[in-house]
Amino acid sequence: MNTTVAATSLQEARATFDAVFAEFAEGAGERDLSHENPIDLVRALTDAGFGRLRVPVELGGFGVDLPTLFELLAQAGEADSNVPQILRGHFTTVEILRHTEDQETAAYWLRKVAAGAVLGNAQSELNGAPFETTTKVESVDGQHLVSGTKFYSTGSLYADYIRVAVADDKGNRRFSVVPARHPGVAHLDDWDGIGQRLTGSGTTVFDRVPVEDHGELGRYKEDLRSLNSFVQLVHLANLTGIARSLVAETAAVVQGRSRTSLHALSDKATQDPDVLGVVGRLYAHRFTADAVLRKVSEALESAETADTPEAFAQAYIETSAAQVALIDIVLEAANLAFHAGGSSTARERAHLDRHWRNARTLASHNPVIYKPRVIGDYVINGTGPVNGYDRGRASAAADN
Repeated sequence: MNTTVAATSLQEARATFDAVFAEFAEGAGERDLSHENPIDLVRALTDAGFGRLRVPVELGGFGVDLPTLFELLAQAGEADSNVPQILRGHFTTVEILRHTEDQETAAYWLRKVAAGAVLGNAQSELNGAPFETTTKVESVDGQHLVSGTKFYSTGSLYADYIRVAVADDKGNRRFSVVPARHPGVAHLDDWDGIGQRLTGSGTTVFDRVPVEDHGELGRYKEDLRSLNSFVQLVHLANLTGIARSLVAETAAVVQGRSRTSLHALSDKATQDPDVLGVVGRLYAHRFTADAVLRKVSEALESAETADTPEAFAQAYIETSAAQVALIDIVLEAANLAFHAGGSSTARERAHLDRHWRNARTLASHNPVIYKPRVIGDYVINGTGPVNGYDRGRASAAADN
């Protein structure tokens, strides 16, 4: 972990971000084929200050607003859509720390993030009931130790610390922070999804791993209603980045073609009206994604300012509507791109297939099939969306 961050201003940091994004983009397709984890590039990005974007200024961060954060995540997703996914758990934890009632713990960890620390996530387990965890934290000779197995532990392979969902000996659920490089932590990197292959989203095994100082994060405030929308917006920013990349990469394919099809109206691909129409439709999808992302990120920022249950409910409904819309248009764009270059676009060296696979994988998180009903129930009956905290609390109460 780098303990000093060179950039002293957001403007300076953004120039470095752009340079690292360019490096990500240059090798994204080949890394996907060879399964080369971009560990050094992720570290270069976080060393430049990317991880401290939402850390308050007084604690050493840049203190950016939500629209700025999600725009930068979209830029990261355009370069390599693994990046926002890798850092999703990091930014989620920062958001929780910004709202926690334990100000001492929050300040401790936010200062570490400002110094370059990266936080990973290990929350879900395979084959378990919702909100259930078999991973335990136990007290041995006055020290808290974590043992268990997690899957979907996205970003932990790249992290300095991991926020782990655990249960104590009384069955109470909480989050404990442990060192990611401790000998008792095994990163198996066995994620076998069709997309987002380099996110370190597979199994992590913990064997009596000590909890860090200030490592018992407990619960965040009951009125943190923004978190459900926040975690979904990371995916929407990533999908927007994919839409942008599809325009750029498809345009490059067309510009590099030396021939067209039998029925083409031009001998040059760059003058073929049907091919130009494909690229035009891709641009329209990108334009829509950009506008929707900006709209919902501004809505969540407004809800944070209003700080009322009604405002957060409205922001969640708008985020859900954006999820329904963006998934459809980005998947359509990822399919449409193949029309611009004939069979050559299906070759592995074109790397266009990764955009559909990555978008399809992102679309499978927080399943979109439920969102139209949630939206409709709100519009017709005024029924507010269920908050993740409330759902988890109800589950814990039922178990006890």
